[in-house]
This record gives sequence, structure tokens and C-alpha cells, in this order.
Amino acid sequence: MPDRRLLYLGLAALLCVAAFMTIGLRGNIGFVLGLRAAKLAALLQVSVSIAVSTVIFQTVTGNRILTPSIMGLDALYLFGQMLLVFLLGGMGYAALDPQFKFGGEVLVLMALATGLLLPMLRRRVDMGLMLLAGVIFGVLFRSLHSLLARLIDPNDFAVVQGASFANFNDVRTDLLVFAAVLTLVGAAIAWRARHVLDIVALGPDAATGLGVTWARTVTGLLLLVSALVAVSTALVGPVAFFGLLVVAVAERLVDTRRHAVLLPAAALTAVFILVGGQTLFQHALGNSSTLGVVIEFAGGLVFLLLLVLGSRK
Repeated sequence: MPDRRLLYLGLAALLCVAAFMTIGLRGNIGFVLGLRAAKLAALLQVSVSIAVSTVIFQTVTGNRILTPSIMGLDALYLFGQMLLVFLLGGMGYAALDPQFKFGGEVLVLMALATGLLLPMLRRRVDMGLMLLAGVIFGVLFRSLHSLLARLIDPNDFAVVQGASFANFNDVRTDLLVFAAVLTLVGAAIAWRARHVLDIVALGPDAATGLGVTWARTVTGLLLLVSALVAVSTALVGPVAFFGLLVVAVAERLVDTRRHAVLLPAAALTAVFILVGGQTLFQHALGNSSTLGVVIEFAGGLVFLLLLVLGSRK
């Protein structure tokens, strides 16, 4: 039954992709298809990176509410962007090679995220404290981001202003190749580790008893999560609750926590919501609203619902 539901999800995602590429196609078809293909590639990368990173992060933390964004990883990435502008100036920041800059930011984010989160996982901090720590980290990095924004020149601030908000209409196509490599490698590593993730989900004691080196495995998984978060944040900006939304929906659709099913189910659900939603807003609603706002609203409701249900158990 989960495999059949996974097939249905795949067909739904393919229909959304086909609709995105073909609806309203007119004029110079080759040129329009090229633009749509680049945007579609970015949306697919964002969908896969957010879905896979959220599944892995929830497995490592042993909690269905925590996500990388809630723990402040995207805020940390944005703070790094603003810090570069503060140190180099707007012209110096713009003069940096986008792929070189992105690669450096990914490495820094991986190191900082591991340094922040790994000690809590090693000490087996409970969910309430981890959630509180995530909120504090997010507030801290957003506050530092706002502080630097007030200290730099307004012209310099305009260089990174667009990266502070989720925007699915204006994606970073200049990073597509490098981001695609990271996404494909990250997804391949996650798929290869799907059985290890099933063991990690049992908890540190059970996983260690079954032969998993807990500290090394968790460190590697956190590095992978950080790289995937950097991909999604760099392409479209921060999306706080999208990962929580797609994993919660996928988990209920396939009715299993086996990662061989949940990983592709979450990715396909993300593609269906993101590509299908973008198609709807772009062609049916005429971009009268913003998909990111709707996703954040729906994801926030799911977050509150999971909190309420968790408190009743």
C-alpha cells in the first residue's frame, strides 16, 4: 500500500511539472520553455533539499516538530550573507563569484550548525529545551542580521534585501548548477543511508547497540542537513514551515516512517505543493498573491496542531 501511494504521489508531481511547463505557453516557445525550465529546476531542487533535510533532521532529533528552519539554520545563513556585505561592502559583495561565495557559505554553515547542534544531541537534551534553543538561535541570528542591516549603507543593504524573504517567483538561476550538484549528492547520500536512518530513529542507545557509531553518524547527518538548507535558502530565501508541512503530509499519506518510503514521499509531496502551487498562483490567480505567504501560513497551522496534539499525549 505505501508503494502504491508513492506511485500516486509521483504521478501527481509529474502532472504539476507538466502543467507548469505547458499552461499559457505562447509567443517565442523556445525562449519561454528555457525560462520555465530554469525556474522549474530551481523549484525541484528547493523541494528535494527542504524535504530531505527535514526528514533527516527530525530523525536525528527524534522529534516530528523540529525542522532546520525552526532551529535557526536559515537565519544563520542570512546572517552570514549580511556579514559579508558589512565586511566587504555592497560592491565587494557583488564582485564575488556567486558559486565561490555560495560554496564558502555552505562550508561555514555546515561548521557552525554542527558546532551549535551536536552538543545538544550528545547530551540528549529533551524536545522542550531543543525547541527553546532553536527559537533563541533564530532570534539571535535574525537580530544580528537586523543590526548589521542598520549599520551598513542603504545602497549596500539593497544588495541582500531580496534574500531575506522567500520568493518563488525570482529564483537564483546563477547558482543552479552548483546547487544541483549539492542537491543530487545530498539526496544520493540520504538514500544510501536510508537503512541507517531507520536505526538512528530508534534512539542513541538502541542505535549504538545495533552497531551505529552515534556521534560520527549524527555529525555526518547534520553536515548533510546544513548543506541542503544552504541550497534552499540560497535559491529562494528562508521558508520556515515548508519542511514541516510536507513531511507531516507525506507521513500521513504513506502511513509509514520507513525512510525508503518517507524520503521520496516527502520530496514528491514538496514538488506537488511547490510546483503545483506556483502554477496555480502564476496562471490561475495572476500572481495576485504570494505562494510563500500561503505556505508559511499553512505550515504554521500544522506546527501549532502538532504542538497541541503532542501536549495531549
